[in-house]
Amino acid sequence: VVIILSEFGRTFRENGNRGTDHGHGNVIWVLGGSITGGRIYGDWPGLAPAQLYQRRDLAVMTDFRSVLATVLERHMRLGDRQLEAVLPGAPPATKDLAQVIPG
Repeated sequence: VVIILSEFGRTFRENGNRGTDHGHGNVIWVLGGSITGGRIYGDWPGLAPAQLYQRRDLAVMTDFRSVLATVLERHMRLGDRQLEAVLPGAPPATKDLAQVIPG
């Protein structure tokens, strides 16, 4: 399994200098032979100002740590104690990703 992610995204709206700032929402790619491909997982809040975080940034819909925890649990067979050691305080692995990351 290969996971591609960044710790930050970019804001959707420009800042005062006509650029963008570090943002919150981002994408995560999970690839590999054991991954059920051809699927998109997650929610799309939209780009209307009322749907944006602080009216200029994509909101985080899925905590990246829950994706990592799911891969570690389902693919690497880590137990709860091991997951807590690797990702302290992280949200638990999500069963919703079972369609993409088979156990």
